[in-house]
Amino acid sequence: MPLHSDVLIVGAGSAGSVLAERLSADDRCRVTVVEAGPGPSDPRVAGQIADALRLPIGTASSVVRRYPTTLTDNPERHAQIMRGCVVGGSGAVNGGYFCRGLPSDFDSWGLTEWTWEQVLPHFRAIETDLDFSGPLHGSAGPIRVRRVSEFDGCTAQFVEAATAAGYRWLADLNGFTPSEPLPAGVGRVPLNIDGGTRLGPGGAFLQPALARPNLTLLTETRVRRVRIVDGRATAVQCIGPDGEQLLTADRIVLSAGAIGSAQLLMLSGVGPHRLLRAFDIEVVADLPVGMSTIDHPEWTLPVRWAETFNQPPLEVVLATPDGLELRPYTRGFGAMISGRRDDPADHPHIGVALMRPRSRGRVWLRSADPDVPPAIAHRYDSEPGDVEALREGVELARELAGAAAEGATASWSTSHHLCHTAPMGAGADAVVDPRCRVHGVDGLWVVDGSVLPAIPSRGPHATIVMTAHRAAEFIAG
Repeated sequence: MPLHSDVLIVGAGSAGSVLAERLSADDRCRVTVVEAGPGPSDPRVAGQIADALRLPIGTASSVVRRYPTTLTDNPERHAQIMRGCVVGGSGAVNGGYFCRGLPSDFDSWGLTEWTWEQVLPHFRAIETDLDFSGPLHGSAGPIRVRRVSEFDGCTAQFVEAATAAGYRWLADLNGFTPSEPLPAGVGRVPLNIDGGTRLGPGGAFLQPALARPNLTLLTETRVRRVRIVDGRATAVQCIGPDGEQLLTADRIVLSAGAIGSAQLLMLSGVGPHRLLRAFDIEVVADLPVGMSTIDHPEWTLPVRWAETFNQPPLEVVLATPDGLELRPYTRGFGAMISGRRDDPADHPHIGVALMRPRSRGRVWLRSADPDVPPAIAHRYDSEPGDVEALREGVELARELAGAAAEGATASWSTSHHLCHTAPMGAGADAVVDPRCRVHGVDGLWVVDGSVLPAIPSRGPHATIVMTAHRAAEFIAG
């Protein structure tokens, strides 16, 4: 007999971990979480994901999955993007940045379930802010948020340069409201890092809940497709340590990330009909999965500033009036991954990211085989205005760095913030409704960065965690 659950969650990443804890709090609800990566008891895991001063995404990492992508079309610039493949997902391997989306982001979505007034209680519920209190901040949530209090090295040099250039100091980047919006300025990044330890949703939400008898976690188990019968999702086909398995459920939630959830939807017959028919996949729902993806394009500029060791990769950011975020990364990229200090070419760098881009990309199937990763094209250079804004941002970075940037060449990069592959809404460009239910398929939800109707004006991690906390109410109801 297949294992049957009331709710089956595909993916134990940031969203799936929150959903699992929230839904299993009702002891009458049997919850199963299926995760492709290793679990917290695996000896390979703790040493890689706990140290918040490193990014465990190098070639030796056993907790990420890599996807090839094309950043730009003219000329083609190829890159790899990484996604966490471990309990905790990308939230277990990232730099700890936990800035919320801005109030204006949510109010611009035009969805009554997702206004700033609706989402603020969920932002507060997920966190304990160790630096600020009051009506905008949580004091009893599982994720501990704090900011670096003293700066040295390149961070101190960046702050000094930004304030000397006239940018105001922003004490609390999570402290703004619709009536008091975020102005241009530089401020400390809220981090889900405490005492050098990264504590994302996997550790904060899911792991403490695993003692509940109604919560089951299956690790190193890959879901290959969702079984949809007569317009209703009834089961998932997966393969794990004991071979192939069919898991049935009353409600199925895809929380496999913007890439993984999109791929699973298409493999299961939910997606653009012409693409699915090209691979002889029966079309269940003709929906624009992966047809309008969004990410924060980023250019990086190396600078000859002193590295900052024993600190998180990013301590402050500068927000400009025209929607750019300048990020003084504390070390070179190689040093962030390896922890080494002995590479003289591995300089700190300033990231220049466009936070409200117009460019749109695409994720699509290359095969009906679930083991073949989908194709990804960011198309960052498809909007000339975006390219010009990034160019101007790099010039600002050069001015702030002064002689430390002389002779340095900026290069295309990505913020690894891909979203909008299965956006919420009611129009023709939506894949799920405002309660995260897949249009035209009963019993199937998507809850992760896929569903964001627009990319937030900040890195999306905190917004994704909030989204899961909010969506749990819809799925439980």
